Amino acid sequence: MAKRDIPLERVRNFGIMAHIDGGKTTTSERILFYSGKNYKIGEVHDGAATMDFMVQEQERGITIQSAATCVQWGNYRLSLIDTPGHVDFTAEVERSLRVLDGAVALYCAVGGVQPQSEQVWRQSEKYKVPKIAFVNKMDRVGANFYSVMDQMKNQLGANPVPVVIPIGAADTFEGIVDLIKMKALYFDQKSLGKTVIEKDIPEDLVEKAKEYRQKMVESAAEQDDALMEKFFAGEELTNDEIKKALRKGCLSRAITPAFCGTAFKDKGIQPLLDGVCDYLPSPLDTGAAVSQDNPDEKREVSDDEPFCGLAFKIMNDPKSGGKITFVRVYSGTLKLGEELLDSTLNKEQRISRLFRMHAAKQEPLDEAHAGDIVACVGLTETRTGDTLCDPEHPITLESIDFPAPVISVAVKPKSRGDNEKLGAALHALAMEDPTFVVTFDQETSETIIAGMGELYLEVIVDRLKREFNVDCDVGAPQVAYRETIQVSVENEYKHVKQSGGRGQYAHVCLRIEPQEPGKEFEFVNEVKGGVIPGEYIPAVEKGVKKALESGPLGGFPVVNVKATVFFGSYHEVDSNEFAFIECARQCFKQAFLKAKPQLLEPMMDVEVVVPEQYMGAANGSINQRRGRIEGMEDRAGVKLLKATVPLGEMFGYSNAIRTVTQGRGSFTMIFKQYEAVPRNIADEVIKKRVAEGKVRPSADC
Repeated sequence: MAKRDIPLERVRNFGIMAHIDGGKTTTSERILFYSGKNYKIGEVHDGAATMDFMVQEQERGITIQSAATCVQWGNYRLSLIDTPGHVDFTAEVERSLRVLDGAVALYCAVGGVQPQSEQVWRQSEKYKVPKIAFVNKMDRVGANFYSVMDQMKNQLGANPVPVVIPIGAADTFEGIVDLIKMKALYFDQKSLGKTVIEKDIPEDLVEKAKEYRQKMVESAAEQDDALMEKFFAGEELTNDEIKKALRKGCLSRAITPAFCGTAFKDKGIQPLLDGVCDYLPSPLDTGAAVSQDNPDEKREVSDDEPFCGLAFKIMNDPKSGGKITFVRVYSGTLKLGEELLDSTLNKEQRISRLFRMHAAKQEPLDEAHAGDIVACVGLTETRTGDTLCDPEHPITLESIDFPAPVISVAVKPKSRGDNEKLGAALHALAMEDPTFVVTFDQETSETIIAGMGELYLEVIVDRLKREFNVDCDVGAPQVAYRETIQVSVENEYKHVKQSGGRGQYAHVCLRIEPQEPGKEFEFVNEVKGGVIPGEYIPAVEKGVKKALESGPLGGFPVVNVKATVFFGSYHEVDSNEFAFIECARQCFKQAFLKAKPQLLEPMMDVEVVVPEQYMGAANGSINQRRGRIEGMEDRAGVKLLKATVPLGEMFGYSNAIRTVTQGRGSFTMIFKQYEAVPRNIADEVIKKRVAEGKVRPSADC
């Protein structure tokens, strides 16, 4: 076995997460430059960023796919994943956070904590990911490091601990004060910030630096009882003790060490990289990988353990044989040509190529070790979230949860001969991203693609044309409505068919009840005395689940419902599985229409940023869209309007807000929850679905 070149304790697997336009990719480019991975800086606005290698990313100036790279910083190996900031590509953030050990939470010094900042923070907390903070864009007008610290406390419930403070802000931002060394750090612009110059702290900042160092030392002491005693005894803590205690607090997520700078102007990145090494966890700090089926079954982070890893990302790449699978290795050693078990699917596959990714480039490997993030070719069956392991020592790790899509469009190829090509292309794209769902509407013979937003689906259609050579006509965006019930109802249904020879007979009594929002469908068997034989109960459940796929109101999926089968009957000759499936399906549909059915729509958290003089116009634009104003606040010379608005009313809003603010307004939105659609609008939606032939009219509606 080849020995690892970097000890595990000096490996850092981390991601950069932020709101859109926070400067994640620009920061990543500086990391590549200062670490020596790149010899020149690639800029996002020039379409030359290494980490934004998709054509769509270069044209739009945004990150669409998470990109991985690996750099050396001192004697540490840093595996970095640059994630998208746009809410439409939230799956990329979700899958990255599942396998990363730590993260840099990046904030714009002007915008501060924005909607997607909150979303990615929640995602990182779900996976218990330790974080350090970096306040970027300190050179912009309105930059305020201390305001962002307050927003982190108030909006995220975080405990940020500055380990540096800025020297100036906006056009006077010159460098930072390192509160551990108590030195001013300046970044030589002739060397593009590569040369860091240490000087004494400017006189006008000495008192502030002492104040913030004291706060930092207090926070450090709180992480360790021995240091707390030393602190209260009036003894000085050494710099090593402070760093060790801050690391302990960061790993337990009690504190978030905070840095600042401006990536675009080449200031503050080296101290951030030092912070990644000093405070974020190594794979050893994250503990053993635990089986989802048996909490006592674990794999320690060691090369000597049996291999196990998680496939967290699939990428379509015709140059590499069609499909690249990104794998986080949790234990053991992964070797080229090795036979692996996909324990989620219970299928064995062989790795034909193994490499470490540097954005779009590949560095071939013969083997990978515990703690590594690598990519491989040959795992044709494996999907996102599947566990890969040693066939002799099977284990299944917790998978990755993804949100359901909220918007859909119908697509059809412009050329009739491209139908087969379209099917293959959509299958490949659906393998890449679990939030992308493809369905075929039998009633209208349409292919429906669904995803997390308008921009997301635009990118998919663009990729179909460029990568797969399939040009498509695209329908208008459709909202992903849901259906539910408001009251409990019992219903009885008999399915009897007699058409010569053997007939069909099934008799089912169901009780359906509303569940709290977000709760998974629950099926309960309360049949006693064998009135329905045990072998037909799964058929009843199958029939109910079939009915959930397309509700009786508008043909939308049914959610937040519990179904109980409590009585029925069967016929010894004519009863069979199919009869009970159909009987349960019809019984559920009838019960559903008696239980005060309700249409639900996705509601979005919307933030509108406008100059003060346009506040009235922004308010009006939200009210016209059935929006609820949740609050207003001042931020860096502009007004911030927070609202909850139905997704269906937000189509075309970017043009509307630009029109009423003479091009000076902008907005962001993220999915919040499903809520009931007002009756008059629900009636219109259902009427339209009936007219389109997507659902049959029902007198009970």
